[in-house]
Amino acid sequence: MEINLISGALGAEISGIDLKDTSEKNWKIINDLLLEHKVLFFRNQNITAEQQINFAKNFGPLEKHVYVKGREEFPEIIRIIKKPDEKHQWGENWHTDVSYNPKPTKVIILRSIKIPPVGGDTMFSNMELAYETLDSELKEKIKDKKAIHSSLGAAAFVEAYKGMEGNGNIDEYSNSHPIVRTHPETGKKILYVNSMYTKRIEGLDENESDEILKKLYTHQERLDLTCRFKWTENAVAIWDNRSTQHQGLSDFFPGRGLGHERVMDRVAIEGDQPI
Repeated sequence: MEINLISGALGAEISGIDLKDTSEKNWKIINDLLLEHKVLFFRNQNITAEQQINFAKNFGPLEKHVYVKGREEFPEIIRIIKKPDEKHQWGENWHTDVSYNPKPTKVIILRSIKIPPVGGDTMFSNMELAYETLDSELKEKIKDKKAIHSSLGAAAFVEAYKGMEGNGNIDEYSNSHPIVRTHPETGKKILYVNSMYTKRIEGLDENESDEILKKLYTHQERLDLTCRFKWTENAVAIWDNRSTQHQGLSDFFPGRGLGHERVMDRVAIEGDQPI
């Protein structure tokens, strides 16, 4: 096994591990690496949909998306599609997946099916490091505070994307989570807000809430907290959704990535209620 760090903040590209091996021993190695590096990248993993699902089950029960229909033959898999003529793609702003759920996603396993020749990289940011590097004044302001996360409704997930299909649910809903959550496996503190789904801080007036959240979002997006992954076909990314944020870059400029389809298969594992 070879481990190559992607950046000083988080992320490692792993070679010498076969994701077809769903043994507990292999999963334990990967989970230990995941807790250390937050996001792992594996290239040349020619795995099937069934193998992706079987590997994911090591982490826990699989999660179905509240708004998006899964693949017909594999409902646990969401196929994320950017059509050739589209300039935008799913998840193009900084976010933590489904932070609006009562129990947000634990781990995401994303497999590349088809990628453009350039464009569409994915960036990740370390939210444990974001909390560690937050100034003491802001830490004090958010201590023991909770924030409301909104699902935005089905339109945000399907209407703007030609290749995405809804499952019939359209209702918008919200849940409250601690702004600083504790990782259930490592005990580390995590800055748990994101600019896509977090709407307000409970117990504060709108202006103060907006001011604090704006400062937190700016801090979370600092480049020294991030890493960037350039996709190749048959690559797999596995990330700890509890302690990271991510965004898919929509840099499909004319004559480059634009005019090419981007297809990814996503499997999510159910998480726990943040505390």
